[in-house]
Amino acid sequence: MLGLYRAWARHDDARHGRPLSPDAADAADTVMSFVNLVELERGIFQKKPYWKEFRFDLTQIPAGETVTAAEFRIYKMKSYTCHVNQTLRISVYELVQEPPSREPELLFLDLQESLASTGGWLTFDVTAASNHWLLNRKYNLGLRLYVETEGGESVDPGLAGLLGRHGPLSKQPFVVTFFQESANQVRLPRAAKQAKRQRPQPRKSYTFPNSNRLPGLFDEVYDSEHSQICRRHELNVKFQDFDWLDWVIAPQSYPAFYCDGECVFPLNSSMNATNHAIVQSLVHLMKPGAVPKACCAPTKLSAIFVLFYDSNNNVILRKKRNMVVKSCGCH
Repeated sequence: MLGLYRAWARHDDARHGRPLSPDAADAADTVMSFVNLVELERGIFQKKPYWKEFRFDLTQIPAGETVTAAEFRIYKMKSYTCHVNQTLRISVYELVQEPPSREPELLFLDLQESLASTGGWLTFDVTAASNHWLLNRKYNLGLRLYVETEGGESVDPGLAGLLGRHGPLSKQPFVVTFFQESANQVRLPRAAKQAKRQRPQPRKSYTFPNSNRLPGLFDEVYDSEHSQICRRHELNVKFQDFDWLDWVIAPQSYPAFYCDGECVFPLNSSMNATNHAIVQSLVHLMKPGAVPKACCAPTKLSAIFVLFYDSNNNVILRKKRNMVVKSCGCH
């Protein structure tokens, strides 16, 4: 997750392990990781084929979220029990049903090939299974992993170097789920729909003045030569100052910036003034006690990625929108 945070923070396409579809992952607002809760296996001392099963609890995904992608990640050590140059075929299936008297129904999800002598994280696309589990929790029977040689010989996943719950804490198998907030469709009332169908009556058009300096209306304007006009200022936010480092993993600080300065008449082009701000400034000149000056505020904001623990100790990577001021203007 920390590697994924760094990749996204760099606006890089890099992913830890083999990537999913970039569109699916990049469309996500939030990424959650889920540790393996249950692990079963049929190992070398039992009849073939050998396999490992994993189960994950995805019930903590917030309601109203749409899953765009999901990955199962498992760490493979170098195998010294298989031939060094032997190619292993590692496949992952979703358990669809578990009848009591026969083999369970499986749905193929993904396959990877790896040399027995190589090690590192393996990534499998399990988006289909994740969507099934979210639609109906009772379908969450877990994932089953098989390993075989190119010749079809079944291999014990443990002897192939695949780590499970008995491996180091930093190399535990887990599922990463990418999702985004669902956009609610706003339905217009019937009267509004009918109004939209009506052909609008032609209206006389007016052009708003390009300049907010209206000749003859005011003989004086405020002298802004010595005033600090509205602009962006430096501001570095440290989460340590809020005692947030107990749950925020990264970043520990970020450049937030802020807007400050005068919005005095006339509002020139460097102030990024809205038309409303121009009108408000004019009214303020006429009625300074009744109407305040226009305010200096952000006109453009950007997001940052925050990696943190939730209340259940799940690691979450979330895109927090509107966190960094990109530009300022008068409003």
